[in-house]
Amino acid sequence: MRVLRPQELGEGERERWRELRAAAEAPRSPFMEPEFTLAVGRVRPRARVAVLYEGARPAGFLPYERGVAGQGRAIGLGVSDCQGAVLAPGLVPDAGALLRACKVSSFAFDNLEAGQDLFVPYAAEEHATYVIDVEKGYETYESVLRTQSPKFLKTTLAKERRLDRRAGGVRFVFDERDPAALRALVAWKSAQYRRTGRRDRFAREWIARLVGRLAETRAPQCTGTLSVLYAGDRPVAAHFGLRSATVLACWFPAYDPEFAKYSPGLVLHLRMAEAAAAEGIGLLDLGRGRAEYKDALKTGERAVHEGAVTRPGAGAALHRLSREPARRAHAFVRARPRLASLATRTLKGAARLRRS
Repeated sequence: MRVLRPQELGEGERERWRELRAAAEAPRSPFMEPEFTLAVGRVRPRARVAVLYEGARPAGFLPYERGVAGQGRAIGLGVSDCQGAVLAPGLVPDAGALLRACKVSSFAFDNLEAGQDLFVPYAAEEHATYVIDVEKGYETYESVLRTQSPKFLKTTLAKERRLDRRAGGVRFVFDERDPAALRALVAWKSAQYRRTGRRDRFAREWIARLVGRLAETRAPQCTGTLSVLYAGDRPVAAHFGLRSATVLACWFPAYDPEFAKYSPGLVLHLRMAEAAAAEGIGLLDLGRGRAEYKDALKTGERAVHEGAVTRPGAGAALHRLSREPARRAHAFVRARPRLASLATRTLKGAARLRRS
């Protein structure tokens, strides 16, 4: 086994990574492609890739980040929506030996892909990630919505028509290249984080730089995609995510609050589903975390896992002290809807006080 910086991977190794990923049964999430790891490696100096071999040929890859105290974490933890190892069929290395070879005391994950036999036994929680299936085309998806969410679909389409009349034309761009639209999205999303009392992800330099790099990434299985809904010439909603040939990973959606009464974010998601289906993409992954709009849009759910594998020693104890109390507190709140609702209201109230 070798441990490399992502940028040290040769083209042959990257191509082998893609081959192994293509052979996997799981949906081909762009977060699991080498391009995502390479982008993280450009903004996170402690990013590494463990390359496992069968003979002289690479047979597996584990992208991870090594903390200053020797704790390991999934590559891009905190923003990556699909995590794990990329392994040849039948290859299941010993997890403890792998951690030792990587020189980490733990490997933490919060969106571990289902079917990751190497790490799933160490998961502490299972979560649902919400998906939209457009494999059979957008018309079929719309017919599903008419059955499961008829009021939602009728209301959203009516708001789109009203917005069209007010603005003199609504148009949608699936793959927008105008950097001004990306700046507008970041501003809206930052304001939304502050408005709801949550940490502004874009205030963290590495995340802002990562999104900038991925916006320029054009690879068959990992392409940064900025989708924008315009009212006239004015952007009113936007989304930045990653797409492979078959999966659109929904990542950062936001809208202009001035147009909130038209639900431009919901209209945007419908147009994204339509455009994705036209591109041959069969699945939109809305990510984990309950939200009303996800319940209305989804056609199904998939499992992801949260937890960590540790090896005995001081590092394992440090991991438990630094991460487990917060994870358990979040799990306690999530399991109690009334408490979760109170927590959300408290966050928003605190945010209002900070702004006043």
